[in-house]
Amino acid sequence: MPELPDIELYLHALDRRVRGQPLEKVRLVSPFLLRTVEPPLSTLHGRKVRELRRLGKRIVFGFEVAKKEEPLFMVLHLMVAGRLQWKEPGAKVPGRVGLCAFDFPEGTLLLTEASKKKRARLHVLRSEAALEEQDPGGLEPLELDLAAFTRAIAENHTLKRTLTDPRIFSGIGNAYSDEILFEAKLPPTRWTTRLDEDEVERLFVATQSVLRRWRDALIAEVGEEWPTKVTAFRPEMAVHGRYGEPCLACGGPIQRIRYADNETNYCPACQNEGKLLADRSLSRLLKGDWPKTLDQLEAMKRERQK
Repeated sequence: MPELPDIELYLHALDRRVRGQPLEKVRLVSPFLLRTVEPPLSTLHGRKVRELRRLGKRIVFGFEVAKKEEPLFMVLHLMVAGRLQWKEPGAKVPGRVGLCAFDFPEGTLLLTEASKKKRARLHVLRSEAALEEQDPGGLEPLELDLAAFTRAIAENHTLKRTLTDPRIFSGIGNAYSDEILFEAKLPPTRWTTRLDEDEVERLFVATQSVLRRWRDALIAEVGEEWPTKVTAFRPEMAVHGRYGEPCLACGGPIQRIRYADNETNYCPACQNEGKLLADRSLSRLLKGDWPKTLDQLEAMKRERQK
């Protein structure tokens, strides 16, 4: 799912293309995309884009309205597989993955979703109050000082859950939480109430540095072009998506914890004093006899292969 750096990248690319431009027409292909009825989608036709902003992992388009009218917004939530493409004016919506087209004078913004589970969402909202209802309430991590950050993590949860909970922090998901925890040298399963002052400060610094670094790097990489490779898996990442590969810091193999459709990647040596964290699926395979170190894990795998 596109997270804070990725959404900021889209906003950067959209700003120079659609701000101040009228949305001529919306061509809705998938009826399941639109999650609101009032105001109708046609209300947006012919209105100029006044502003662009991020709301968590959502992209918000604000439109020009008459003086006595309530503010008007279009909110896109890309979910896991939703992506945006900028094409020539009037471009055709792709058949299998295309959900919608937003036609502007100088180009067409296409919304696609490369997944059988169509989860992307489009809302048309009238009023700031309606927009606020879309906000899960998480704090903007790049706008916090250390004191505010410390208060935000006061409730006792694991670090992984705390970072990815949209009610606590805005815009952080599975990928960048892995990178933050690696940079902070903290295990994903550590409870927040068990952090000392030094560890809290390390987590705070890592959160801001990782998000800023990736946001700025992605924007610099794309420049004035359209971002075509918005992905949660990048070769430059330290741990996310690198299960089994050598850690860039210590050379040991990156490990994972799998749950539902996600997995958390971490380095045992750099983040947990060389100790493995139990993975549910592998724990069932090993019938609860979970190894404590990488050496024990490799020994058990060799034994079972005999």
